[in-house]
Amino acid sequence: MPEGFPGMAKPTILIVEDEAPLLTLLRYNLEKQGFRVEEATDGQEALLRVAENKPDLVLLDWMLPSLSGIEVCRQIRRRPATRDLPVIMVTARTEDQDAVRALDIGADDYITKPFAVEALLARIRALLRRSGTVPTKGTLTFLDLSMDQDAHRVVRNGRALHLGPTEYRLLEFFLMHPGRVFSREQMLDAVWGRDIHVEPRTVDVHIRRLRKAINAEGEVDIIRTVRSAGYALDREEV
Repeated sequence: MPEGFPGMAKPTILIVEDEAPLLTLLRYNLEKQGFRVEEATDGQEALLRVAENKPDLVLLDWMLPSLSGIEVCRQIRRRPATRDLPVIMVTARTEDQDAVRALDIGADDYITKPFAVEALLARIRALLRRSGTVPTKGTLTFLDLSMDQDAHRVVRNGRALHLGPTEYRLLEFFLMHPGRVFSREQMLDAVWGRDIHVEPRTVDVHIRRLRKAINAEGEVDIIRTVRSAGYALDREEV
């Protein structure tokens, strides 16, 4: 059983990778940790696998035959049944703009080759925790927004909100500390974890996605930007 998931069914990881040696390495290490592993070697096969038997998380290579990882991620996010499915991009592309593009498309995390297997496993475990694989208890509220942590459900003004795993965890963190301003570094430590290296600009990408998800037309933006300081769950003073 993977660390951090005692007493639960094995989470399923879909590896989408066309390099056979890396695929074998990933399968070996994931199964050693107790995960159930599925494989796909091209983009089209990946989408079929996801549709047939939705995994708990996808490890997605960028450069794939038939359909790129970016397009696979885009299609996963377009489908209602999989729009909240955790996706980690695994790629040899190392430019900052590539990471930003992947996050903007909808990836929850981004790791470049070569990478330490332990670092990848830590990211997988963290993302599965944030995705609701391990439920927590309680209801958090702020103004007209509420989060049912048992049901992993967020509602604002009577409508259900659909959040990705990272946006859910980010909102949960804000709801636990309403009105308090947090720097990007503080949010990275709290939401992503101290043992995972993520660029501060990643926070801005996820804040944009969170705002888009929770703020409907005509509603007050409850994520406040504080110049040179960070962000807070608050309403702008008028």
